[in-house]
Amino acid sequence: MIDFLSRNIFTPHPELLVFLTVALGFLIGKVRYKAIALGSVTGCLVVGLIVGAQLGVQIEGTVKNLFFTMFLFALGYKVGPQFFRGLKKDGLPQVINAVVVCVTGLLVCWGFAAVLGYGPGLSAGLLGGALTQSAVIGVAGDAISSLPHLGLDQVKDQSNLVAIGYAVTYPLGTILAAILLSSIIPRLYRRNLAAESAELAAEMDATEEDPDLHEGYYRIVLRAYTLSHPDLIGRTIEDFEQQQQALGRRIFITRVRRSGTILEHTQDTALAEGDVLAVSALRGCLVAFDARTHIGTEADDVELLGYRTQTLHVVASKGKQLGRTIADLRKEPFMVGVYIDKLYRSGAEFPFRLSTTIERGDTLILSGPKRLVDPAGKAIGKPVPTSFATDMIWIGLGIFLGGCIGIPALKAGGIPISLSTSGGALIMGLVFGWIRGKYPTFGNVPPGAQWFMDTFGLCLFVAVVGINAGPSFTSGLSQAGWGLLIFGAIATVIPLIVGFLVGHHIQKIRFPILMGVLAGGQTTTAAIGAINESSKSQIPTLGYTVPYAMANVLLTIWGAVIVLLHH
Repeated sequence: MIDFLSRNIFTPHPELLVFLTVALGFLIGKVRYKAIALGSVTGCLVVGLIVGAQLGVQIEGTVKNLFFTMFLFALGYKVGPQFFRGLKKDGLPQVINAVVVCVTGLLVCWGFAAVLGYGPGLSAGLLGGALTQSAVIGVAGDAISSLPHLGLDQVKDQSNLVAIGYAVTYPLGTILAAILLSSIIPRLYRRNLAAESAELAAEMDATEEDPDLHEGYYRIVLRAYTLSHPDLIGRTIEDFEQQQQALGRRIFITRVRRSGTILEHTQDTALAEGDVLAVSALRGCLVAFDARTHIGTEADDVELLGYRTQTLHVVASKGKQLGRTIADLRKEPFMVGVYIDKLYRSGAEFPFRLSTTIERGDTLILSGPKRLVDPAGKAIGKPVPTSFATDMIWIGLGIFLGGCIGIPALKAGGIPISLSTSGGALIMGLVFGWIRGKYPTFGNVPPGAQWFMDTFGLCLFVAVVGINAGPSFTSGLSQAGWGLLIFGAIATVIPLIVGFLVGHHIQKIRFPILMGVLAGGQTTTAAIGAINESSKSQIPTLGYTVPYAMANVLLTIWGAVIVLLHH
């Protein structure tokens, strides 16, 4: 059966094998225990190694290079704004800790490889798997191909060993990082992540009286009431809203119907008996206000309550608003009747609170009446239409320019040293992502397109790597020995322990935040999931984004560095 498939389907049509590998890899990647999953990247690599060993089909190298270059550009594009923000003063403690973790990881893996006599392939595979950075596979392969003393067959063998070393060490590395940060270290130091996260959340929102903000989001309600209470008759809408704001309540009158006609909305409108008022508020505020007592009986007015609302994506870029907290922003006149539903940072949803500061490149999701949301969006930054069209001019130009700067090479000890086309794509992705964060008028890459370039691009790349490395998997594994698994586990743990000691005893980073910093410093998504689960909170994520951006760049570069250090 295997011979039939190889001879009649996959050898003449290798592209079909690639897509079958990706499908099975994503299926295996869904295997999960609590917050820890094997992941689609590792799933695709493992399936690729298995089918490659059985079928012996080889895939042309241009395919994997194309998708890997696309992946690295997308990675840089996603973390660019956060990467450069981390270089500023307020982000430096987290950046320093991430650098400590990354440098320690490089030195440990290099030391083990030297002691064990590993070649450049297994050295890089150990690094990529132990530090859970998939991009090392491609970058190390590029670096190996530039070593002048290796022939074509040796280059192929060493490149295959990168994938084999990664496949052996990555699963255990991911599990160990998640368990160490979410359970072992807190227990050793007798720290309760859930209690400390709740305490930190309370400190950050010390002035917060709004129960709906404890999970970082608003619950907005819209009701209609017929005005009968004498205290409101004759007062203006602005007067009422300012009174409620002084009491710490976000309650707004958004529309008024008088004598059957909906009035044009102005803040100077004086309210009259019998007016039907559309009231928008946070649910807790409206309950505390008791609108039936202080306004009148509730009405069901479909037309009045059915005014056009808008959800607007806004990229923060206005200098006046950057560095301000959500609490400060809410006090601005342009935020009357406008709510912040979500906040995204570095392409991922960020758990915001009233004390969260707005950073350049953040995407805020505003909601409310269209007439109010549009001006608020323009005051904060650049409103971005939720378009599904990807700016391919921006992407194509960025990858081309990155590839061009990656081609030139310097000679060091007879070895050509260059960024490589993939490394250049990463650097240009960082730059283009940073530019997009500052000037979000072009370069639109919607989430679906980012996922395709980032996740699918990497998965297809490692699937091809696995298929090509499959025939040598058994011999490569025997060459590495199962000691690789043990040393990979040690190489996972040591950098995290060093980073923890520095962060806890020297930098004095708060414990829940530090756990997030360490997960970001080793780019372990499973770890931050496990930490949040143990914390029963999203608070540790506040320490994850900046180190994650920095470590993605450093660990990717380490793939080439360890090859050159080995030489």
